[in-house]
Amino acid sequence: MAKQSQVIIPASGFKFLGDLKKNNNREWFNEHKSVYQQELQHLENFAEALLGKLNTHDLIETPSGRKSLYRIYRDTRFSQDKTPYKTHWSGSFKRATKQRRGGYYFHIEQGNSFLAGGFFGPVPADLKLIRDDIYFDPRPLQKILQSKAFTSSFGKLEGEQLKKAPKGYPADHEAIDLLRFKQYLLIRRFTDEQVMEENFLDEANKTFKAMRPFFDYMSEVLTSNGNGA
Repeated sequence: MAKQSQVIIPASGFKFLGDLKKNNNREWFNEHKSVYQQELQHLENFAEALLGKLNTHDLIETPSGRKSLYRIYRDTRFSQDKTPYKTHWSGSFKRATKQRRGGYYFHIEQGNSFLAGGFFGPVPADLKLIRDDIYFDPRPLQKILQSKAFTSSFGKLEGEQLKKAPKGYPADHEAIDLLRFKQYLLIRRFTDEQVMEENFLDEANKTFKAMRPFFDYMSEVLTSNGNGA
């Protein structure tokens, strides 16, 4: 059995995605089903190895690498784009228990590969808790976002933002840039060549581990009541 550090995403995986992008129809896909299954196995191996590494420093609810992967079949019912297949590989890992907030996501696509985590669509109640904490004292979050470990991995916090101050918060607040966020996302992008390198598995694990201070902060904010209990 290969060591986890030797689990790689091969060039053939990108080639399949490129060919699928040019031939995104059921007839071509069915003719190349065996190739798809072979490349899918590489992704399952990668996801399983990554899950093993994640579980050494976090508690993950997702039971297996295979279960982390999203299906390649697109839901076209409400989309103008009727192509039946996604042209990327992707998957996510859910952190265990209600006390651990945030999640890990990986996306492998020609020219658009990245690792991400955070809060893509926080419900209004969660968004209010986050904004109230920032309004009261933005320094704990600012310290995380300005740390060398954070900036070297993610650069800056990303996500959709309001153009103006959210209702109920002053436009001249010292951390108005953080209060305007509607999403709180950490993203690290990779070239195709970087994804295919032998150390990508370790880099993925290191990237997800670098999210922990942010996740720990958010978990405390989102699982405490108004009195901090």
